[in-house]
Amino acid sequence: MPGFFSPSFVCRAAPGLALALLLAAASPVQTTTARLIPFHKGQKWGYADQNRRLVLPLQYDEAGPFVQEIAWVRIGTLYGYIDGGGNPVTPVQFSKAGTFQRDRATVELNGETFQIDGSGQRVTTPAEPEPETDFLTQGDLTRQNGKVGFRFTVGQAVVPPVYDEIQENYNGLLFVRQGAKWGVLNNKGKLTLPLEYDAIRAVEVNNFANAIVEQQGRFGYLAEDGRLLVPIKYSAAEPFLADVARVTTPDGRTGYIDARGREFFE
Repeated sequence: MPGFFSPSFVCRAAPGLALALLLAAASPVQTTTARLIPFHKGQKWGYADQNRRLVLPLQYDEAGPFVQEIAWVRIGTLYGYIDGGGNPVTPVQFSKAGTFQRDRATVELNGETFQIDGSGQRVTTPAEPEPETDFLTQGDLTRQNGKVGFRFTVGQAVVPPVYDEIQENYNGLLFVRQGAKWGVLNNKGKLTLPLEYDAIRAVEVNNFANAIVEQQGRFGYLAEDGRLLVPIKYSAAEPFLADVARVTTPDGRTGYIDARGREFFE
């Protein structure tokens, strides 16, 4: 388990369960490109650039993504943090280590859980509360005979009340459910992803908005235009962090993909 972000993390949502949408519809998707991406060869991990050239040597037993130019790494059973030049930010001493969010990371040392800042120092003040999010910024829900539709505030698009559930998402997209199946509508009310998926889960981490799509126990990602970024093929898929996401293939290989869907595997 890489600290508090397990490689076996599976994004599932039971049909009919309201999706945990953590982002405002008006929030733009972050497109900052990750400078270095975790890369492994054999049993060792290092970091490669966008052209898959090895930049930081293969010397770790596991490596996490760079967020705020800091990444967790594991040597043996312990974790530490490095900067973009491979220099240590903390000693390799933690039994658990989380990815940085809002300038903080959660760690565990000698059975005690606490947070550290970007310099590796222990944080003693509580984190600022997350801002409240209004999920209906693009228009209004309409209801008729137990079904739900949507009327966009901007433009003339109207979604007829034929769905069992509608969730608002970033980039003017709507997640819609009929029965047990989910699809995606664009801001013109047109289906960009058909109603054939078991779950669509939207998350935002460090201002990077992304959505994970599930179909028959396999996972893929939603692109900004409401279509699939990558095919539904992974056995596990974690949210994007700093433009990269950790995935696991059905045959058990774990690696990272970038926001263009390119795999950074051996």
